[in-house]
Amino acid sequence: MREYKKLWLLLIAVLVVTFGVLGWSGVEIYRQVPPIPAQVVTTSGKQLMTEEQILDGQTAWQSTGGMQIGSIWGHGAYQAPDWSADWLHRELLAWLDLAAQELAGVPYDQLDSREQAYLRDELKREYRSNTLNPETLVVTVTDRRAQAIEQVSGYYEKLYGADPELRGSRESFAMKEDTLPSAERRADLTKFFFWTAWAAATERPGSDVTYTNNWPHEPLIDNKPSTNNVIWSVISVVLLLAGIAFLVWGWAFTHREVPEPEAPKKDPLLAAGLTPSQRALGKYLLMVVGLFIFQILLGGFTAHYTVEGQTFYGIDVSQWFPYSLTRTWHLQTALFWIAAGFLAGGLFLVPLINGGKDPKYQKLGVDILFWALIVLVVGSYIGNYLAIAQVMPAHLNFWLGHQGYEYLELGRFWQIVKFLGLAFWLLLMLRGILPAFKNKGTDKNLLALLTFSIVAVGLF
Repeated sequence: MREYKKLWLLLIAVLVVTFGVLGWSGVEIYRQVPPIPAQVVTTSGKQLMTEEQILDGQTAWQSTGGMQIGSIWGHGAYQAPDWSADWLHRELLAWLDLAAQELAGVPYDQLDSREQAYLRDELKREYRSNTLNPETLVVTVTDRRAQAIEQVSGYYEKLYGADPELRGSRESFAMKEDTLPSAERRADLTKFFFWTAWAAATERPGSDVTYTNNWPHEPLIDNKPSTNNVIWSVISVVLLLAGIAFLVWGWAFTHREVPEPEAPKKDPLLAAGLTPSQRALGKYLLMVVGLFIFQILLGGFTAHYTVEGQTFYGIDVSQWFPYSLTRTWHLQTALFWIAAGFLAGGLFLVPLINGGKDPKYQKLGVDILFWALIVLVVGSYIGNYLAIAQVMPAHLNFWLGHQGYEYLELGRFWQIVKFLGLAFWLLLMLRGILPAFKNKGTDKNLLALLTFSIVAVGLF
């Protein structure tokens, strides 16, 4: 491995730097996460919501499909609005109308430009000011803002219910009727949406940007890209182009011509006989094909919801298979069939690397992993369905139902099962690969890269 020493050192240096940046970023995200208030109260002392209600609202949002219906802070599907931006804009307009009624007895849009400018200045000052008490974690809002919150809450409670007035909106957003049947959970949901909008409008202590870095764009309170946003965006593009230029330069001026290796007359994979564990991988292929076809059908079905938000060629199917569910299954199915194919491909190579024979009990391990995958796929799909149908109890949703995050829709329990399955696959792989390092004539550099790649897939 000495001839590749410089390349190995370069690879290690790159990994240390990139994982260092990743680790630092992860710590900063947790350190600077927007705080969840213990309470939100008015200046007159009325309690509007508690931390528990906000978190219960998050659970309610997750149980409806989470990021599969609209988005939060820009993350999610775009068939429906971004709820953070939508709530914030509606609340700002409600505040302006309430203020205009107090000032002149007319709606905001009937004020003259001078009065409108005055109210916008008051609006910006009130909404961007951080009233969070760092010791008690209590947020204080004005009575006028509390009225605006109440108005917007009423809209969302109707939207997530079955109010006929907003049926057209639900159809446009591909939401089923009575998305959240429980009135109590709808009320909690509005508190979660308020908190996301509060974080988007409130400046961090000692800063002139909000907790979400002035996202979303909202001219009414001057939410616009900060100087740092622009500078670091430009720097990132320049670094990307410089990195590409460096790679091109390195290839052009340091690359040595190496003769092409002579291909064997016969494909070594075809020449080798199949071992019992390799034969057992046939059912993985059937699983991959089945999931692939299922994903294609789900994709067409889900895409149709962008035309008819609640029906499929006039048939109301949204009550059983709403957009949030089919999109959840569509994304999860892609991850499952790709993962199953990848796992099978790796397991097929193990006997070849191990001298043409299976490690002890390898076939048993392959079979166990397959049935674990079946349990994972079926169990997570059922959990998704029961959660979005609002059948699953709220306290079980996060663990068995729907986490609400795009590409991570399956419940946390199923996510743990998935990780354990990957760890078991890693064990099956290493049992056949590590002994190969002792064989003479083996390209240990290539084998080491394969081993590190397998470990990275299994653990990360």
